[in-house]
Amino acid sequence: MSAAVALDHVGVAGHDLDALALTYERLGFALSPMARQSGRRAPGAPVEAFGTANRCAFLRHGYIELIAVVDPGRFANGLDRFLARHPGLHILALAMQDEQANLARLRAGGVDLPGIAHLERPVEPGGPTARFARLPLPDAPEGRLQLIRHLTPELVWNPRWMGHANRAEALIGAILVADPAAETAARLSRLAGLPLEPDPAGGFLLPLPGAEGAAGPFSPELRTTVRILEPAALPRVLPGVTIPSLPFIAGMVVRTADGNAAARRLLAAEGIPAVEAPEGLMVPPEHAAGAAVVFAP
Repeated sequence: MSAAVALDHVGVAGHDLDALALTYERLGFALSPMARQSGRRAPGAPVEAFGTANRCAFLRHGYIELIAVVDPGRFANGLDRFLARHPGLHILALAMQDEQANLARLRAGGVDLPGIAHLERPVEPGGPTARFARLPLPDAPEGRLQLIRHLTPELVWNPRWMGHANRAEALIGAILVADPAAETAARLSRLAGLPLEPDPAGGFLLPLPGAEGAAGPFSPELRTTVRILEPAALPRVLPGVTIPSLPFIAGMVVRTADGNAAARRLLAAEGIPAVEAPEGLMVPPEHAAGAAVVFAP
């Protein structure tokens, strides 16, 4: 299939991976062990160790990546440029099922892609290596916008790392802000190979149809969305969130399995303020490493 099928993951970038991890553990997420990343700078180039590392909150559908530069002397794969703008959400990945078909589609549509970008990392120190095929849009001002296919999904979606105290089970939405919204929306529509719809708040909606197993081996067929809003619409969707720079990946929406009951108890116990938002209970960016996290019932 030469189109995106689901929201695969979002990536929260920061300067300190340990601090990122502590923040998201306080929000009730269980995290995978730290993993150093490797890859090719260009198709056909040798695999090299990158300067980045991540920890992830794997959900039944999709996941949240926490990523930082841990070795400044090595290639940062663009993360240093993202952090020069601000910490927070800088990665938006849509699941694909056929990287060759999507590469051909994007090239036919005028996107200058050198080829499939490969990335790999151990799932834990001394463990097996997870591998990924990616099609990142070159020079996207929003951050790393990409299509991804997991070549070894069974290695990363490990039940050992999926017991979340907040009962999070699915990444169902991402929220972007741009001025004009149409420019970013068109870029994402081209990447996904899918049409846009009007967003009732003001802007555009990119619906992703879903496919069983598309965003993890346990994932059901689930419709997910990317919203691309005009700046004036943001307060109606994420109340109180300020815009550090534009374009801006402002937040994520995570569905819980218990109507947010566990998340409410946990946030109250941790003393983390939360705000009622149209889609659910929102943790403001200042308490979630620069990303608004909305728990949806």
